[in-house]
Amino acid sequence: QVQLVESGGGSVQTGGSLRLSCVASVDCYSMAWFRQVPGKDREWVALMTKPGGVTYADSVKGRFTASRDNAAHAFYLQMNNLQPDDTAMYYCAARQNFGAWGTLREDNAYNYWGQGTQVTVSS
Repeated sequence: QVQLVESGGGSVQTGGSLRLSCVASVDCYSMAWFRQVPGKDREWVALMTKPGGVTYADSVKGRFTASRDNAAHAFYLQMNNLQPDDTAMYYCAARQNFGAWGTLREDNAYNYWGQGTQVTVSS
């Protein structure tokens, strides 16, 4: 059973920064961050593959930066210039095997999920 342990959430004011971390118990091909606000669908935020492919949702492009430490099975999300609309529970997701690039933004591409870490941005 693959385990994902997230950390780094918290409360900041508009314009602040946070860094989320996700550590997997095994090597994973693709790791992603999703976020969800109560009453809304889960939203993909960013993903990064082991070879280094990375992409972001338009809503966070230019503000968030994903990175990985493959040796440590770790995946990070540096979030800068946070806005109130970024307030959500953030979930790390992972899949061990190769997945087609075009499918990796979908939550059903991932079979392992973390417990979530809350990010709250106040105005």
